Amino acid sequence: MKSHKSPRFVSNLTRNTLALIMAGGRGARLKHLTTWRAKPAVPFGGKFRIIDFPLSNCINSGIRRIGVLTQYKAHSLILHIQRGWGHLRGDFGEFVELLPAQQRIESSWYSGTADSIYQNLDIIRAHSPDYVLILAGDHVYKMDYGAMLAKHVENQADLTVGCIEVTLDNASAFGVMGVEEDMRIRSFVEKPDRPTPMPGHDDHALCSMGIYIFNTEFLFEQLIRDADTPTSSHDFGNDIIPESIKNYRVYAYPFTNSATGIQSYWRDVGTVDAFWEANLELIGITPELNLYDDQWPIWTSQEQLPPAKFIFDDDDRRGMAVDSMVSGGCIISGALVRHSLLFSNVSVDDYSRIESSVILPDVEIGRHCRISHAVIDKGCEIPDGTVIGENEVEDRKKYYVSPKGVVLVTPDMLGQELHHAR
Repeated sequence: MKSHKSPRFVSNLTRNTLALIMAGGRGARLKHLTTWRAKPAVPFGGKFRIIDFPLSNCINSGIRRIGVLTQYKAHSLILHIQRGWGHLRGDFGEFVELLPAQQRIESSWYSGTADSIYQNLDIIRAHSPDYVLILAGDHVYKMDYGAMLAKHVENQADLTVGCIEVTLDNASAFGVMGVEEDMRIRSFVEKPDRPTPMPGHDDHALCSMGIYIFNTEFLFEQLIRDADTPTSSHDFGNDIIPESIKNYRVYAYPFTNSATGIQSYWRDVGTVDAFWEANLELIGITPELNLYDDQWPIWTSQEQLPPAKFIFDDDDRRGMAVDSMVSGGCIISGALVRHSLLFSNVSVDDYSRIESSVILPDVEIGRHCRISHAVIDKGCEIPDGTVIGENEVEDRKKYYVSPKGVVLVTPDMLGQELHHAR
C-alpha cells in the first residue's frame, strides 16, 4: 500500500474522482432568505455564496470533475455557477456540470438525497470515475478532500463518511455514529432524539458532515438496491449508511487539523442566527475561517466593481467604518458603520448608523437610519429615518425576528416585490 502522504498518490486519486454537490435544498430554517433562492445560493462572507465553499474545496483539492445537483428555485444558483465557474477547461476533462432535477429515471422530482444521485446514475457511468465524492452544497468550511480520499483507500473502505464532534445538545440535528478505535462505523442513527455520546466524551457526539466517498461500483449497487426497496425514504443518512455498515467496510473520517488534532472550522449556517453569527465572525482579528488565505483561496463569480468609498469628514457627518468588512462598490456617505459586514454595492446615506449587522448586496440605506443586529437581504431599499433592531415589538410587526433577536428584512417585507411578476 502506498503511503497516503505521497502527493503523487493523492493526485491520482483526485484525478479519478467525480464530485457531486447536492444543492437542491431550500433550507427552510433560513426563513425568508430562501423564499426566492436555494440555500446554497445565499450570499455569505461579503462577496461569496455558500456554494462557493464546496466548489473551491474541490478545485483546491485537485478534483476538477464536478456535478452540481439543483432543484428548488435554482435560477440564481445556476446563474452564479455559469458566471463564476465556467473557467475550467473541458478539453482537459475539467468541468462544473449543472444537473437539474429532470425526472431522468423516475416520474417524480428528487425524493431524497440518495434518490438525487440515483436519478443521475447514467451521467456518473458516462464519466467512469473510480470514486464518487458526495457533498452537501450548504455548509461553510475549507477541507482537503484529497487527504480523505487517501484515508478511504488506505482503509480499503467501501464508504467513508466525513465527521465532526458536536455537543449533545445540538447532535440531534445530525446523523450520529458509533465507531471502533480504528474509526470503523458500527452504528449510525439519523437525527436521534437522544444522541449517543462519544466514548470518553460524555458531552459530545460524533456526527456526519454530509460528506461521503464511495467506491463507484459500490455506490451503484447500494443506490439500485435502495431504489428497489419500497419502504425506503431514499436518503443517505436514513437508509444507505445504516444498511451499508451491516455488511461492508464503512469508516468515519474526522475533520481535524492534521498538525494539532483540533477540529477544523465547519459551519452549518442553516438558521438566521447562525448565518448572522458566522458572517460577523469573519470581521474578527483572527477568525477561524481565514478568507485571506492565498494557499486555499475561495473562488467566486467576480463582479467588476470600483473600490469602496467613504465620503464626508465633518464632525456630524463623517463617512467611516470601524471593526467592519466593506466590499467593493460600497459608498458610505457621511454615515457610521460599526462591527458590520457589507456585501458589494451597498450605499449608506448621511447621518445613518449601522451596527452589528449583515447587509447583503445592492442595498440602499437612506438618511437618518439606525440599524442594529440585523440581516438586510439583497436589493432592499431602506427609507429615510428607518429604525431597525431597537424595538422588538415594532420589528415583529414588519419583519422576522429570530430567537436571538436578529432582525431579518427582505424586499417583500418592505413592499418591494422584486421577484413577483408585474
